[in-house]
Amino acid sequence: MNKHTLNLTIVMTSVLVSSSVTADVDFHGYMRAGIGVSGENGQQVRFQSNKVGRLGNEDDLYAEILLGKELYNQNGKSFYVDSMVALLSDGSNDFEGTNTSCELINNSTEVSCNNDAQFAIRQFNIQSKGLIARDREAVAWAGKRYYQRHDIHISDFYYWDTSGSGAGVENLSVGTGKLSLAVLRQDSGDVNVNNIDIRYAEIKLWQDANLELGFNYGLINETDAQKAGIGDDPLMLTAEITMADVIGGLNKTIFQYATESYGEQMAGLGAGNNPDATSNDGVDGYRIINWGVMAPANNWEIGYQLVYANSSFDSKDDHSIFNIVARPMYKWDENMRTIFEAGWFTEENDNVDSSGSKLTLAQAWAAGSSFWARPELRVYASYLSDYENDDAFGTGNDTEYNLGIQVEAWW
Repeated sequence: MNKHTLNLTIVMTSVLVSSSVTADVDFHGYMRAGIGVSGENGQQVRFQSNKVGRLGNEDDLYAEILLGKELYNQNGKSFYVDSMVALLSDGSNDFEGTNTSCELINNSTEVSCNNDAQFAIRQFNIQSKGLIARDREAVAWAGKRYYQRHDIHISDFYYWDTSGSGAGVENLSVGTGKLSLAVLRQDSGDVNVNNIDIRYAEIKLWQDANLELGFNYGLINETDAQKAGIGDDPLMLTAEITMADVIGGLNKTIFQYATESYGEQMAGLGAGNNPDATSNDGVDGYRIINWGVMAPANNWEIGYQLVYANSSFDSKDDHSIFNIVARPMYKWDENMRTIFEAGWFTEENDNVDSSGSKLTLAQAWAAGSSFWARPELRVYASYLSDYENDDAFGTGNDTEYNLGIQVEAWW
C-alpha cells in the first residue's frame, strides 16, 4: 500500500469510528470475486464480455464501497455527502496493494512489472434538496459522481454514462416530466472538454410506458496553441422507452445517434463520454438496443439483450456490430437456481471481420428468488469460441473453457 492509499485509508477509518458521525451513516456497495481456471491459460480468461455476456466470463476482483451521510436537514432543506472508493485487481494474491514490483527477465534489459491492484476515488459529492422553493424534491449537486448511468446488467454494457466531476440540477418538475441539467468534465488528454448533459425523463406515453430523452454535447475548450489539431465538438442524442409488465418483467428500447468521437463510440460500445478532441474523421453513428427481463412462468425468468450499432467514417470503412445475449434462469426454490447464458456477436471494423460466442451453465444460490436477488454464489462452466482468430486465446486455439466459483453482491 503506497503513501497516498494509506493516508486515504486512515482518513476514511477515522470518519467511520468517530462517534459523532457513525450514527445514520449510509453504507452501500458492490463486489464480485471468485476463483477460476481455464483449459490452456491457467487462470480463467475473459472474452468480449460486453458482447457475449458476463456470466462465467469475468476474471477480476472488483469492489465499490459507498459511504454517505446527511449533514444537515432543517426547514425543508438538506445537504448530503456521498463518497465511493473502488478496487480492481486480478485476485491472484492474498495482500493486494498498489505497490508495483519489477524484475529483469532472464537477466536481460527487458523489465516485467506487476501492479497488484488499482484504487480509485469514484465519487465524492454534495447533494442538496429544498433549495428551489417551488420544487423541494429537485436536487442541486456538485462534485464527482456516477451520473444517472444506464446499463445492461448481463453484459455490463454502459450505453449512457457521463459520470465524472461536475455540477448540476436534476429532477426538476417541468411539464409532465423531470428535467436534469449538468456539466461534467471529461478532458481529452491535455485538451479541456466539458460534457453538457440535458435529460427529460418520466414522459408518460401510455399505461406502464415512459420515455426519456437526452442530449449530450462535448464542448471542446482548446487553447490557441491546440486549435490546429482539434476536431469538431461531438454530440449524442438518446431516446429510451421503458415498458413495465412486459411478460411479467420490464423492457427497454433505446435509440441513439451521435457524431464525431461520440459517433465512433456507437459501434465501439462506448457510453457517450471521454470524447477524443483530436478526432476529425467526420463520423456519424447510431445504435438500436433492446433489453430487459421477462418472467414467462413462476419459476422462470429470462434476461436478454439485442444490440445493433454502426459508425460511418469519412476516412475509413464503416464499423458495425450486432450481438445477442440471453440468460434464462430456472428457480428450484426461494434460494437455488440453475442459470444458462448464451451470447453471440458479429462485427466488421474497417473491413476486418470478427465474431464469437459463449455458452455458460451455472448452479447458483441467492438471497431470494428474484432475477436481481443478491448476494449470489455461483459454480459455473463456460465455453468460449472465436470464429475468426485461430489464436484468439494465445495458445494456438480458437476455443477455450472456464471453470470457476464466483460471488456477486450489491447492497
